[in-house]
Amino acid sequence: METTSTRTDACASGPAAHPRPDGQDRYTISEVAAFTGLTAHTLRWYERIGLMPHVDRSHTGQRRFTNRDLDWLAFVTKLRLTGMPVAHMVRYAELIREGDHTFEERQELLEATRRDVKTRIAELQDTLAVLDYKIDFYAGARRAPERPSTS
Repeated sequence: METTSTRTDACASGPAAHPRPDGQDRYTISEVAAFTGLTAHTLRWYERIGLMPHVDRSHTGQRRFTNRDLDWLAFVTKLRLTGMPVAHMVRYAELIREGDHTFEERQELLEATRRDVKTRIAELQDTLAVLDYKIDFYAGARRAPERPSTS
C-alpha cells in the first residue's frame, strides 16, 4: 500500500477484507502467514531485503503487522504473480519511501511490468488455442465412425 502525505493508494481492485478493524489490527507473524499464505520465513526475508521495512515491533521485539501491511503484502503478491523480479519490487518499495517525486519512475516500473504481463497473456492465449485445437481433434476422432477395411 502506498501512503503519501496527501493520499493513499491501495493498489488493488477494491478494499481488502481484513480480519480485524483498523485500530485493533495487530497481527503476529504466524497470523499474517496464515492469512496471506506466505511463510514466516518469506515475511522475514521481505523485511530483511527492504520490501517490508515498516513492520512495527512490540516492546518485546515481536513483529506486529497492521491492515496496511496486509494490503501491501496483497499488492506484493500480485507483483510476484506478474513475474516482476524481486529487485524491481524492492526498487518500487524504495521509490515509495522516497516520496511523491518518484511517481513517474514508479509508473514506468509498473507499465513495463504491465507490458510483460500482456505479452505473457498473448503467449498463453496462443498456447490455449493450440490446446483447444488438439482437444477438438481428439474429440472428433473419437466420434468419427470407424471405416471398414478395404483390403
